[in-house]
Amino acid sequence: MKAEIITIGDELLIGQTVDTNSAWIGAELSQAGFDICRKISIHDRREDILDAVSEAVSRYDIVIITGGLGPTSDDITKQTLCDIFNGRMVLNPTVLSMIDEMMKRRGIAMNENNRKQAEVPDSCRVLYNKMGTAPGMWFEKEGTIFISLPGVPYEMKYIMNEHVLPELKKRFQSQVIIHRNIMTYGTSESKLAEILSGFEKSLPPEIKLAYLPSYGIIKLRLTGTGRNREIVENIVDEQVKKLYSIIPQLIYSEIDEPIESFIGNLLKERGLTICTAESCTGGKIAQMLTSIPGSSQYYKGSVIAYDNSIKTSLLNVPEEMISNYGAVSEQVVAKMATEVRKKFRTDYSVATSGIAGPDGGSESKPVGTVCIAVSSDNGVGVITEKYVFGNERILNINRFSIASLNLVRRQILQLQK
Repeated sequence: MKAEIITIGDELLIGQTVDTNSAWIGAELSQAGFDICRKISIHDRREDILDAVSEAVSRYDIVIITGGLGPTSDDITKQTLCDIFNGRMVLNPTVLSMIDEMMKRRGIAMNENNRKQAEVPDSCRVLYNKMGTAPGMWFEKEGTIFISLPGVPYEMKYIMNEHVLPELKKRFQSQVIIHRNIMTYGTSESKLAEILSGFEKSLPPEIKLAYLPSYGIIKLRLTGTGRNREIVENIVDEQVKKLYSIIPQLIYSEIDEPIESFIGNLLKERGLTICTAESCTGGKIAQMLTSIPGSSQYYKGSVIAYDNSIKTSLLNVPEEMISNYGAVSEQVVAKMATEVRKKFRTDYSVATSGIAGPDGGSESKPVGTVCIAVSSDNGVGVITEKYVFGNERILNINRFSIASLNLVRRQILQLQK
């Protein structure tokens, strides 16, 4: 069963509005067993709507269209669809009554624009919208279902959940589609693909593997398809077990979650605490940890030791250590991590010092260099690592922070690199 999603609006094309609708619709349709073949955004222009609909006829089983159903003159989707599906505009009394009731509830007088929203093509099935004034519309042509929905996200979701998804599930003999996300960190996408080349070649035909990288974290998405849910789930489970046998040190979660969420749960489950001493990351690690609800249970505080004078005065880093090894050194971050853990009396601490860029690098320590240390009393003491990333400052700060949290993860779980 093939599906296409069309979003309409100039504001989407010029970046004034971020298209969240197609992501949500895609996830819901995929869960219902549809293969999402295409997603496009088009102008609020009659000819573009005509082209998009004509391309989709008989090509897809279902096409979901969002946007262009408002009360103003630039919202032309409804009239265009009326023409495409050989209808004429008629006043729908139920829609008119719903709009009138909503306006009264809000203390707003209904005007002619609101009244026009109660006009719908007589060639469609009306999808009533209790969350707004624009109804949805269901058309069919040459074996393809076209569903037009408001662009306002909460209105679109209401109509999808209340009308569209239940009807689609009844009408179509759904195949089962199961997605499993495996979150990894610790290698590049190309290297991971090389490691998993044999695994990919041996995948059964029901399973597809996708690599989705972001800031060094690579999400492996296994997608299983079939008719029997239990059989598909068992096949996916088997492939996940194989991944654990191949890359156990790289996998940190089977939930699509950021690494700070995983670490937060790990600390809570074990009754552990953590603090941070940050130079080049400037509080980014603290911000990531505290963005998770309930982080006060395990996160104690931070020293932002951006200037060397703060490293020496608050974290007792000897000036001669900085002179001998440089502020960006494993020796300095080890001392920072040790001292901040003493100061906040936590089970773990993480410290960073690096060169985020775009300036400040040298031949021995180029832009993108970061030194990280994690201190604990788990028998290992302090461990340090040095990385060299790229030249882009904001990207580096994110990469430095994620690498630091991954080192914390490995320390808590006592995983080797």
